[in-house]
Amino acid sequence: MSSIAIITARGGSKRIPGKNIREFCGKPILAYSIEAAIGSGVFDEVMVSTDSEEISAVAKKYGAKVPFLRSAKTSDDFATTAEVLKEVIEAYERSGRQFELLCCLYPTAPFVTAEKLREAAQTMSRQAADSLIPVVRFSFPPQRAFRICEDKVTYQFPEHATTRSQDLEPLYHDCGQFYMCRVALFQKHGSLLAGKCVPYFMPEEEVQDIDCMSDWIQAELKYKLLSQKGE
Repeated sequence: MSSIAIITARGGSKRIPGKNIREFCGKPILAYSIEAAIGSGVFDEVMVSTDSEEISAVAKKYGAKVPFLRSAKTSDDFATTAEVLKEVIEAYERSGRQFELLCCLYPTAPFVTAEKLREAAQTMSRQAADSLIPVVRFSFPPQRAFRICEDKVTYQFPEHATTRSQDLEPLYHDCGQFYMCRVALFQKHGSLLAGKCVPYFMPEEEVQDIDCMSDWIQAELKYKLLSQKGE
């Protein structure tokens, strides 16, 4: 099955300047996603979709392809991931290359490894899935959430106010690291969670959203601890 890894790395991050190529534990954070994708052996093409010449240079240094820069339409603050992926797939098709499987991989995903990408692809094949998403269990049941209304605390779900935590259904959230999907279904539905979508379970210590500097610091701490465990 022909497959492509598309790493979405737009320039101009406001909350963390230079976020996608900022040094993370010794190298640009973008390098982790590129090395994982290449090292997995899953993909026929590993490319970075960017609007930045600086990001493009870093991507090429670590082995990714950057056959073109993003259009203005997919480079603004309102462009969706689906629009970026659609642009990439259509550009490759115009050049005569088609793929059956795509992996959308984020540039700030240092916890993604080659092994995880191989396991995810194997999971899709084994379960005859159309798409796959990495998920992590909420550390505390969201059914017991509070809301603040007029400075007063109330239960968001009063029906679970006295329900024991162990009796609540486990709920999960997106890890924000990568997604896999069959290209034909993505093109048809415009969604990475198309058709039969299966989970790839991740442990909480290997998941960290990186939206601000405190997130970045926490991610580095987690990464260093995991690296020490692996020594």
